[in-house]
Amino acid sequence: MQNHFMGSILAVAAALAVAPLLLAQTAQQSGAGMARTAAPKADLSGVWLWASENEGGGSRRRFSLEEPPLQPWAMEIYKTNRAGLTDPRASGLDVLDPFNYCMPPGVPRNMLGSTSPFEIIQLPNRVVILDEMSNATRQIFLDGREHPEGWPFGWMGHSIGKWDGDTLVVDTVGRYDKTWLDHVGTPHSDALHVVERFRLVDRDTLEVEFLFDDPKAFTKPWGAKRLYQLRPDLEIVEKVMCEQYFEIGKYLGREEGSLDPDQ
Repeated sequence: MQNHFMGSILAVAAALAVAPLLLAQTAQQSGAGMARTAAPKADLSGVWLWASENEGGGSRRRFSLEEPPLQPWAMEIYKTNRAGLTDPRASGLDVLDPFNYCMPPGVPRNMLGSTSPFEIIQLPNRVVILDEMSNATRQIFLDGREHPEGWPFGWMGHSIGKWDGDTLVVDTVGRYDKTWLDHVGTPHSDALHVVERFRLVDRDTLEVEFLFDDPKAFTKPWGAKRLYQLRPDLEIVEKVMCEQYFEIGKYLGREEGSLDPDQ
């Protein structure tokens, strides 16, 4: 009986001795989690639109006015997409543009200049970008996760981000190879890796630095910078891709609004 009593006392004492260590370990783990989700150094929230300053050294349709550094097979596709075009600022052939066949523009084409704005919604553990041009939603996870193994390919890819001082660094992979990189017909492969650096030049000016790496399609990594202006007077509105095909259906004598190709 006495031995049982003494054993109980020793067990309680051991538990009390270990408890501070467990509490310290839990606190360290909690602190690590808080570090991953630390408060951002800048507020990127708002509706943003292509800045006119870009026109001095760039184009609304492409990231670089120089020929992209493409592998031979990709260069042949690029030339086909631009057959007969001599102006480097001209869009690629409409009949070959995947966007004209209701495909989303994907990342990074959705960030090129257009009359359609995008909205950044900043949350504690993620940033959401609403793209008016394609009516698409992009999620950038800030909770410390990595790109998952076996992630299915998609139009917007899988994006993770982290804060580097006042700059949001976004890493995107897992993109379909069916889209153009830009509006002029630059192709890419499913190995496309896009890194974006979002930084406020001032409260009303957003700078995004792009880096493209695709060893299957490019001979070297390359990129560009673009500026966007805060537009509090604008709101994201609904746009439906290929809405014009409803009009085509009416022209062909089908019932208005019908999606049945046999009507």
